[in-house]
Amino acid sequence: MRTKLEIRGVEILKGYLDPQAQADMVSDIREVVRAAPLFSPETRFGKKMSVAMTSAGTYGWYTDRRGYRYERKHPSGVHWPPIPERVLAVWRDLVSAERMPDCCLVNFYREGAKMGLHQDRDEADFSWPVLSISLGDAARFRIGSVERGGTTESVWLDSGDVCVMGGEARLVHHGIDKVRFGSSSLLSDGGRINLTLRVVD
Repeated sequence: MRTKLEIRGVEILKGYLDPQAQADMVSDIREVVRAAPLFSPETRFGKKMSVAMTSAGTYGWYTDRRGYRYERKHPSGVHWPPIPERVLAVWRDLVSAERMPDCCLVNFYREGAKMGLHQDRDEADFSWPVLSISLGDAARFRIGSVERGGTTESVWLDSGDVCVMGGEARLVHHGIDKVRFGSSSLLSDGGRINLTLRVVD
């Protein structure tokens, strides 16, 4: 059953994807990973990220000691695979049928992985929202404000939930501070997949 929440301007559509749609999307993402394998990059501070990642689309998000940025190729040198049509269908339904995202960042959270509070601000145009799809184990999503520091609010994201961060919420700080490992049977070995769609140019 679909329900809609709003926390600090972030729209959260609970149960947007039904179980079959989730399974189909995971199959699509496995194809992406076969073409562009998961890797665990370093932050600009030299710390290895606890999540594994890859991307689909024209650009892939990347980080190393040179900083955060978008690259046109996977670290292996291959071009990123296309964004799966089923993923684009979610964007068309909730954001736009005309302007497609340039990047679908795929983050895989194994047991113990998390993501600190951050802003999505490596894009050229903040007028387009960021859309996020959760697949697999539940995760506690923390939402702050545009300015760093201050109070935060949290909500548990379950498999099939979709978040849209747009308007005044486009640059809020947000992160994942806990994954309830084994809470979903979608992925046979557990874990969480997060898909983040962004317009880059």
